[in-house]
Amino acid sequence: MTPPPNGETKIRARPAAIILTPAAEQRIADLLADAPEGTVGVKLSTPRRGCSGLAYSVDYVSEEAKFDEKIETPGGTFYIDGASVLYLVGSTMDWVEDDFTAGFVFNNPNAKGSCGCGESFTV
Repeated sequence: MTPPPNGETKIRARPAAIILTPAAEQRIADLLADAPEGTVGVKLSTPRRGCSGLAYSVDYVSEEAKFDEKIETPGGTFYIDGASVLYLVGSTMDWVEDDFTAGFVFNNPNAKGSCGCGESFTV
């Protein structure tokens, strides 16, 4: 590969680890509008729990962690826990509401299985 003529190295922008749908971005904006004082964003992590091993968890955060993935959305900052990124690369996060439930829904190509209730997954 030939370097650019001006001698500068071009750095390609890295795509976000996950795709947020417009509905998910709006829900993040709504959460941040009502967030406790000192909140800097909303963070997605995959703690170990549930019958399949890992679960999705979305929480307020009051400080940015060094290895977290940071995604700027129209409504505020969304973080992905640094230890969870590998489990989530290529995923889509949506917000779905119907007559009976409301919540974030994940389409995760890395998940090899999930529990019957859909609360946890395995990679």
